[in-house]
Amino acid sequence: MRKKRFTLLIVWLIIISFALSTVLAILVSADTETQLINVEDAATTKEEDWSTIIISAAGDVTLGRDADTSYYGSFDHEVALQKSNYSYFMKNVKYIFENDDLTLVNLEGPLTSATAKAEKQFIFKGKADYTEVLKQGSIEAVNLANNHMFDYLDQGYWDTVSNLSAAGLGYFGFEHKYLTEVKGLKIGLLGFLGWDNSKQKKEEIKKAVDSLKDEGASLIIASFHWGEERNYTPNQIQKDLGRYSIDVGVDLVLGHHPHVIQGIETYKGKSIVYSLGNFSFGGNKNPTDKDAYIYQHSFSFKNNVLQQEEGQVIPISVSSVKNRNNYQPTPLQGIEADRVMNKIRSYSIGLEK
Repeated sequence: MRKKRFTLLIVWLIIISFALSTVLAILVSADTETQLINVEDAATTKEEDWSTIIISAAGDVTLGRDADTSYYGSFDHEVALQKSNYSYFMKNVKYIFENDDLTLVNLEGPLTSATAKAEKQFIFKGKADYTEVLKQGSIEAVNLANNHMFDYLDQGYWDTVSNLSAAGLGYFGFEHKYLTEVKGLKIGLLGFLGWDNSKQKKEEIKKAVDSLKDEGASLIIASFHWGEERNYTPNQIQKDLGRYSIDVGVDLVLGHHPHVIQGIETYKGKSIVYSLGNFSFGGNKNPTDKDAYIYQHSFSFKNNVLQQEEGQVIPISVSSVKNRNNYQPTPLQGIEADRVMNKIRSYSIGLEK
């Protein structure tokens, strides 16, 4: 009898042990499944992370001078006064450019040692090592498409391209386009002369935009040298080219050449900045109108698709002193900043017409 009871006890212990093992296996399985679901949720959340790219743009930069004007008070003279401290020129705006993702300006004049020059009024050039002004100012790329880049003919132009390349700086305009990657997204930059709105010009723009799209650009920015000097209102050619560019896929249009500021138009949700004005401009020792602005634009992406964008204006003076041009762009504060902002607002009214 005792033997029979003992055998029965063993059987019950085996059954209980099996049952506990089964329950434990189920619990472990359930926990494992929960972990897999959590990992999948985390992966989905990561894929939906937002990324924001901030672009800064400023206007005309002439690093050098017209050889037919006096040395005194020129950009070259200021370089000598500062003992070739190239960080001097952008020191008041560098903090802005350091905190963006990409900064671009219009480089209006070659950096060359060439001596043969064009027969025209106002002929600019600067030294090869003036690229350090750009580098030390946290400027990454420059537009070449303007009316002064060939002041020292083909040699001056190709010297400039070579000097920019050697300095690790991007450049775009004429036959060049610039494609760079920021936060995993490709940004394409284009530069054009905007003197006419002919069919040929529009075909040039569309072809360049399509080329960048084919290379996978998520953002395309077009820089135009256009308009009329010292005119605060964009002409119809500017409006037509700016709007057409957006129609064919440009995300932001930037303008320069008038040497004064013009307004900003919003077209189909995109910005056309008609004229940024001057920046560090060696072409004028003491401009009567020193007002200008830095334009910043933020583009926010979700899953690599553009979802939101917003523009911001930073009013500046092209000089940190009032009685002359020291070629040191400086953000304005208080009443002066408000004054320039009001100018931009007033110039922007009615641009959609």
